[in-house]
Amino acid sequence: MPLLERHWPTLGLAAGSRVLVPLCGKSLDMVWLAAKGHSVLGVDISELAIEQFLSEHRLEAQVHQSAMGTHYGTERIELICGDAFALDAATLSSCTALYDRAAMIALPPELRQRYLDTVYARLPQGSEALLITLEYPQDEKVGPPFSVDETEVRARFQSGWSVTVLERRDILAHEPNFGTSALETVVYRLTRHD
Repeated sequence: MPLLERHWPTLGLAAGSRVLVPLCGKSLDMVWLAAKGHSVLGVDISELAIEQFLSEHRLEAQVHQSAMGTHYGTERIELICGDAFALDAATLSSCTALYDRAAMIALPPELRQRYLDTVYARLPQGSEALLITLEYPQDEKVGPPFSVDETEVRARFQSGWSVTVLERRDILAHEPNFGTSALETVVYRLTRHD
């Protein structure tokens, strides 16, 4: 959460902006974003994670079904139990921001472009995103989480997005059991301009 707290304000989003959090699990980040006045849309395939999130935060949810999955709606947070790749264009067009702390690094390389084509590509022009990745020698560890380096980020987002590195930090000393010889976290600001 420190990276979110430090860098989210740089996006300059208006209060009430709808923020997509793909592969959200039961992330505390959603509570923080909602407390900042945003409308949060979290998506995860795990019904257990969603139910635990609601229970742990004592949130009462209105539940309904759609082609995208089961929707759990609260005052500021909507959670969809379903596949992030299956979100429809209308749902994504209402999101003007995206917070990606867990999705990109959870996906193997062969799924990352599909993720960009089905999620990021459907966000409206002018959307802002905060992307947090890990970089480590991929041959030293089987993901997830996977290493997604800056070269890959810039290549994948070169069409339609501007990419700015906000922070790069060596975190190996804080993750001694990670099992690699190097480990960095990188925070990017992405702005859709096409």
